[in-house]
Amino acid sequence: MLRDCIAEASLDEVLLYFPDPWPKKRHHKRRIVQAGFVALVASRLRPGGVLRMATDWEPYAVQMLEVAGACPALVSESTQGGFVPRPDSRPVTRFERRGERLGHDVRELAFRRP
Repeated sequence: MLRDCIAEASLDEVLLYFPDPWPKKRHHKRRIVQAGFVALVASRLRPGGVLRMATDWEPYAVQMLEVAGACPALVSESTQGGFVPRPDSRPVTRFERRGERLGHDVRELAFRRP
């Protein structure tokens, strides 16, 4: 859908909240946040457009940060190149509530296309 139906440089924002973390090592290849996906999203963002992501699975948050941070078409919104505060506009999801009940910290990421 993103590749075939969305024009390049046409989106203001892409939101990816609490994607399946596929926690087992042998399943990591199924995670949506991979280099190819991030590059595709970046190509669909207009200049100034933002990719926002959130997860309560810390190892996945680190991978998301590494993968998106390595994309030459995106720049982190974090002043320190890490996680960002939760935007007020983001609704609380049931996955977030579940993660909080389990004691997981929610990690927010935001990357802008310059």
